[in-house]
Amino acid sequence: MVTNDTTPADPGRAWADAIALQTCLWLYPLYEMSRMRAATATRRDAQGRFVDADPGSTKRWVNAFIHARRLLGAGGSRVVTPNNDTLYSNAWLDLSRGPVVIEVPDTADRYYVLGFLDFWTNPFAHVGRRLNGTGAGTFLVTGPGWSGEVPAGMTRVAAPTDHVWIIGRIMVEGPEDVPAVNALQDAFHMAPLAAWLRGERLAPEVLDTGLDPKAPRDAARFVEVVGRALRENPPPAEQRVLLADAARLGLDGGLAPEVPRLPEALARPAIERALAIADALLDLGDSGETVAARGGWSVPLVLGESFGHDWHRRAVVARRYIGALASAEAFYPMAHADSAGRPLSGEHRYTIRFPPGGEPPVDSFWSLTMYDSRDCMLVPNGLERYRIGDRSRGLVRDADGGLTLHLQHASPGAALEANWLPAPAGRFYLCLRAYQPRPELLDGRWRAPDIVRGG
Repeated sequence: MVTNDTTPADPGRAWADAIALQTCLWLYPLYEMSRMRAATATRRDAQGRFVDADPGSTKRWVNAFIHARRLLGAGGSRVVTPNNDTLYSNAWLDLSRGPVVIEVPDTADRYYVLGFLDFWTNPFAHVGRRLNGTGAGTFLVTGPGWSGEVPAGMTRVAAPTDHVWIIGRIMVEGPEDVPAVNALQDAFHMAPLAAWLRGERLAPEVLDTGLDPKAPRDAARFVEVVGRALRENPPPAEQRVLLADAARLGLDGGLAPEVPRLPEALARPAIERALAIADALLDLGDSGETVAARGGWSVPLVLGESFGHDWHRRAVVARRYIGALASAEAFYPMAHADSAGRPLSGEHRYTIRFPPGGEPPVDSFWSLTMYDSRDCMLVPNGLERYRIGDRSRGLVRDADGGLTLHLQHASPGAALEANWLPAPAGRFYLCLRAYQPRPELLDGRWRAPDIVRGG
């Protein structure tokens, strides 16, 4: 007999699983931001002072810049798919103590950006060349509960949450340009408003993250970490309705105490299952990221300054691309295959040809960077060349003014070496970085040229 009965054997478990998956996807960015803060906020400030004598301490400095002082090369990064275009600056803000002042120098038209992420990972603001020009400026970053007068000469940046991550980038022409960029980094200042008004330009504060970023994640740890993040960074008013389901699982951080809780024996296993499913789901990617039908390039997620109610896409970015700028600031097509869909490998030779006037349409600069697929790191090579682009010196143009780049393991010969991006002997992938992309790049009217295998 055929039956249409689809009632689950255990409706209570099915209900717990359903609300657990939705809730874990909604809260996923809070866990990842907490983990990133514990991992990247510094134990030693710009003056060399340790925040705590205990090497295992979870305390970190906040409300101060920490700058990377050299370009990343092969073997020089702790993060995958690093760039060789900019020097990074990093800062975590705690605005619950009051506003923070940021002073930026005149960069003389050199590209820079300070990307601001709220604790829900929305890239809500950008300070830099695209929106503010490159002249000197002073900005007052305020939390959601602040009300007061903005001091004369300052521009307000209103943050949606009290805890904020700033990821800054300053363009570097090449290794010889690093000292000039280091000098610019030294002219970026940050201090709490109260200290700034006393004339201080460096006054870091201490925050206990309460978190070992290397500790394994389980349901209990997720509940604890997300609970604190919720209390410190409550959701927007229109999302607070989701706290009711979160509270049934104990995932509300105490913000919805009136909601009845599910038994622990039901809630915790549901969270464990939901986290495992969420990880697998997010590793599949997002419907906004599709492999192009031609050329081997993938189209990246187009990000605005808020994810709105798209919890899934926000969680994808938190797991795979945390810290990403809004796409209007930087856009990163990537390729793992050639124009015929075959994996890229140093066993073969490839060319990419930009026709006359067909280079990436940007208002700042673009580059093509090579990575070894085994470790997602820059490829060691005798030229110490890790990217090639519009700032590369000595590029040889085609007879018609176009530009042909050569991607291969061995040198293509002296006459072509200026246009050569060295590949590893095995599998590799490419990232095309476009800073201040024009609309035709973002909406698909411009597409990267095919990656053509020649042998």
